[in-house]
Amino acid sequence: MEKFITANIEETLPGSKWQAFGKIYRIRHKSNIKQWLLGVLVVLIIVMFLPWTQNIRAKGTVTTLRQEQRPQEINTVIAGRVEKWYVKEGDFVQAGDTLLRLGEVKVDYFDPELLPRTKQQITAKQQSIEGYKNKANTAVTQAKALAQGRELKLQSLENKLQQQYLKVISDSTDLIAVENELSVYKRQIAAAQLMLDSGSISLVDFEKRKVGYQNASAKRISSQNKLAQSRQELIALRIEMNSAVQEYTDKISKAEGDRYSSLSSVASTEADVAKLQNAYASYDIRNKLYYIIAPQSGQITKARKEGIGEMVKEGDMIVEIVPDHVQYAVEMYVAPMDLPLMDTGQKVRFIFDGFPAIVFSGWPSSSYGTFAGRVSAVETSVSYNGKFRVLVTEDPSEKKWPSLLRMGGGANGIALLKDVPVYFELWRNINGFPPEYYKPSAVKEKDGGGKKDK
Repeated sequence: MEKFITANIEETLPGSKWQAFGKIYRIRHKSNIKQWLLGVLVVLIIVMFLPWTQNIRAKGTVTTLRQEQRPQEINTVIAGRVEKWYVKEGDFVQAGDTLLRLGEVKVDYFDPELLPRTKQQITAKQQSIEGYKNKANTAVTQAKALAQGRELKLQSLENKLQQQYLKVISDSTDLIAVENELSVYKRQIAAAQLMLDSGSISLVDFEKRKVGYQNASAKRISSQNKLAQSRQELIALRIEMNSAVQEYTDKISKAEGDRYSSLSSVASTEADVAKLQNAYASYDIRNKLYYIIAPQSGQITKARKEGIGEMVKEGDMIVEIVPDHVQYAVEMYVAPMDLPLMDTGQKVRFIFDGFPAIVFSGWPSSSYGTFAGRVSAVETSVSYNGKFRVLVTEDPSEKKWPSLLRMGGGANGIALLKDVPVYFELWRNINGFPPEYYKPSAVKEKDGGGKKDK
C-alpha cells in the first residue's frame, strides 16, 4: 500500500488493474491555456484601440413634422342634430367626402324658404334704390328747369326795369320843360302886372297871362306826380326782381333738398341691401355647414357622437381623422444634461417598434435594422416631463424609413456624437464623464444631407 501511494501515477497507470485512471486523467495531454490567454489579451488590446462612436440614447414616438399632418379633430361650427352618418370608424375617406349631415335646432333658421325670401327682400330693396335714384335725377332736372326759368324771368324784369328807367328819364325831362315854361309865365305875369299898372295893357290881357301861368303851374304838378309815379314803378320792378330771385332760389333749394333726400335714401337702402346680402351669405354658408366635410384624406377614428338625433353644440368634436399622406418624424425627449450635445443636422439612428434590429451602439455602420435621421428642431423650453423635445426627420441620403410606420409608434433613438477609441469610452464611463461636446457643421451636399466635422 505504501509503495502504491508513493509510486508515480504514470508508472502505475499502464499496469494498473483500475481502468478509471485512463478515463479520468489525460496524463499525456499538453495544456494551451497560456496561448489562449495571450491571444485573448492581444485581441482585447486591439479592441481597445478600435474607434467607438459616442452616443446618447433616448426614447421617442413617431409623429410628423407638419401640424396639418397630425391626427386632427373635426368639429362642428354650428349647433345641430345628427340626422345621417355617411361613414363609420375605420373608413378611409378622401378630401371633400361627406361625413355627417346635421339638422337645424334654432328657431331663427327653421324656415325652409329662408334663402329665397331673403333674396326677394334684396331684390325689393334694390328696386327701391333705383326709384330713389330716378327721383334724385328728376330733382336735378327740375332744378335745372327752375334755374332756366329764373334766368328768363330775370331777363324779362331787367327789360321792364330798363323801360321804366327810360320812362323816369322822360318824365323828368318833361318836368324840366314844364318848369322852364312856368318860369317864363312867371316873368310874363310880373311884366304884365307892371304894364297893367301903367295902363299899357288891358285887364283882359293880364287875365289871359295869369291863366297861362296857372295852367303851367298845374302842368308842373302833373309832371311831378307822373315822375314820382314812374320812380315808384321802377322801385316796384326792382322789388319784383328780388322777389323773383328769392322765389326761384327757394324752389331750386327745395329741388336740391329733394335730390339730397333721395340720395340719402339711396345710401340708407344700400346699407340695408348690404345687411341683407350679408345675412343671405350667412344663411347660404350655414346651409353648407349642415354637411360635415373631410378636410383631407385619411382614416376616420374616435367618433364622439353616434346616435341619430343626438345634439351637438358649436365647436363639439365629431370625429378624428388620421391623414394618410404623412411626412413622418420622431419626437424624442433628452435630459437637460444631454441638451447641449444636440443640434440641428445631427445624425440619429432609430430602432422602430415592430421592426427587428441588431444594434451595436458604438459601431452604427455594423448595426442592422436601424434607420437614419437628422435632427430638425430642438425646442428651447422644457416639456411637462422635465426633458427637452427634439424632432428628427428622415435622412434623405440613407435608407428610407418603413412605409408601415404609424403615428404614435415607439422609437428608440441613438444620437451619434464623436468617434473615440474604445479605451477612452470605457475610461469615460468608469469616471462618469459626459460624452465630448460635438456640434455638427452644416455642409452643403447635393443630397441635402450633412456630415460631421470631427
